[in-house]
Amino acid sequence: MKLGLRIDVDTFRGTRDGLPALRRLLDSRGIRASFFLTVGPDNMGRHIWRLLRPSFLMKMLRSGAPNIYGWDILLRGTLGSGPLIHKRLNAQLSELGRDGHEIGTHAWDHHWWQVAAHVAGKDRLQQEMQRAHDAIADAVGRAPTCAAAPGWRCTPDMLASREGLGYTYASDCRGQGVFQPDHGPPQICVNLPTWDEAVGRDGVTNATFNTHLFNCMNRDDMDVLTVHTETEGGRLRPLFEDFLDRAVAEGIECVALSDLLPSTIDPGAMVQGRVAGREGWVAVREVAA
Repeated sequence: MKLGLRIDVDTFRGTRDGLPALRRLLDSRGIRASFFLTVGPDNMGRHIWRLLRPSFLMKMLRSGAPNIYGWDILLRGTLGSGPLIHKRLNAQLSELGRDGHEIGTHAWDHHWWQVAAHVAGKDRLQQEMQRAHDAIADAVGRAPTCAAAPGWRCTPDMLASREGLGYTYASDCRGQGVFQPDHGPPQICVNLPTWDEAVGRDGVTNATFNTHLFNCMNRDDMDVLTVHTETEGGRLRPLFEDFLDRAVAEGIECVALSDLLPSTIDPGAMVQGRVAGREGWVAVREVAA
């Protein structure tokens, strides 16, 4: 059994502290994963205005997000533009490039992508993608080979904006399996819930989250889990370490997402949908009627 391990790096602190912590954790177990990097300004604190939305406020409260993320993440970029991650934290990014992990593009400005990319023009989308791609290649020492849209906020125009960057796959949507969309490389879907989607719902707590994850796995089909350097690389690191140890004990091999690509890939489509526990729409794999 194989479990695709996708690690999103969204913020300045996640790059500075969580990224090295997860590298050490994975390297001690000989695990190779896929890291998706945000390298421009850290403006994630601007999401604070989403607290005006009852659904987002309830998500923050039920998961205890302020205690897990810390106020430096929750307020970063609210007063002017946040720090440029690839400039300030070049050492952390270059060290990742020497580890042999898979390197992917997440975003230039993570906050902008989540709130504005779906209504931006093609030229702006291409500019954002190229800027992030080039900065990653410069900081890491090799070009990214894959991509994953922040928050699974992706549209066909966004897929088209990446053409020409040479990515072997993307992981922009939720669902099951691998499919080939009309634009861009194959899509590897994420099927397992993230920590913030599950904790505080249906009786799931930090103490039961790992058991919940194992219960959600397909086992006889591919599974893909997303973790974040801000959470699993921070205060939730012991929880993630326990998950990895349990996975190894059950004979589950944690791998980079490219290891899940099949030799034959069926065509498919991506549409807007919803995921339990996540606020707003996300891209999902269209299910045939």
